[in-house]
Amino acid sequence: MARIKSTVQDVAKYILKRLASKGEDNITSWKLQKLVYYCQAWSLVWEEAPLFLEEIQAWADGPVCPDLYHKHKRKFRLDPDDIKGNTRKLSPSQRETINAVLDYYGDKTGRYLSDLTHLERPWIEARAGLQPGERGSVVIEYNDMVDYYGGLINSAE
Repeated sequence: MARIKSTVQDVAKYILKRLASKGEDNITSWKLQKLVYYCQAWSLVWEEAPLFLEEIQAWADGPVCPDLYHKHKRKFRLDPDDIKGNTRKLSPSQRETINAVLDYYGDKTGRYLSDLTHLERPWIEARAGLQPGERGSVVIEYNDMVDYYGGLINSAE
């Protein structure tokens, strides 16, 4: 696997900047977390490599990257200046992946995205044994994301 140069903050900053350029600024931290998750999942499928190495956990409200959460935990809405990432660290293919994810998921609300993740196997399996609303910190594994989201491509063909 190639050395990963970008961080979750770089990806989050890029997402916030791109959504702001389309007129959507001040997105919720909830929505940002889900978009970061989908960017990571689809990068694993399409590029066969993660966008960043920070882990994503199966929290009660859906997938969350704790490293990113700790950077914005006191803010409900975010704009690009709230995240200190460096978008120049993202390669052209990484930007292409993020753009494709945002083209598909970017107009959805945080609630919609959270509800969607609750229907999908990677989050469900990572939450096994936990009650709805119960705190948990189980990591959503790369292989689980690849198996599930890669399977969506295969079933559509």
